[in-house]
Amino acid sequence: MREKTADAGEAMSDSVITAKVKADMAADSHVKAMDVHVETQKGVVTLSGFVPSKAEADRAVQLARGVKGVNEVKSAIQIKK
Repeated sequence: MREKTADAGEAMSDSVITAKVKADMAADSHVKAMDVHVETQKGVVTLSGFVPSKAEADRAVQLARGVKGVNEVKSAIQIKK
């Protein structure tokens, strides 16, 4: 029974992390939040999507790393050509 409770708590934390990363991106004028997909699993945030510049991709990673509870950030963001 404890495992199910831990899983539910973990999933909740991942959902909260994802929401916080998205909110931080939406509030940042250097990142178009709609261009970046955010997924979190066990505290590992994966970013994907297409952005117009490397600077925007780097900023998205920086914002994700700044969110409490994030253990690692993996970026699969691609630069539009």
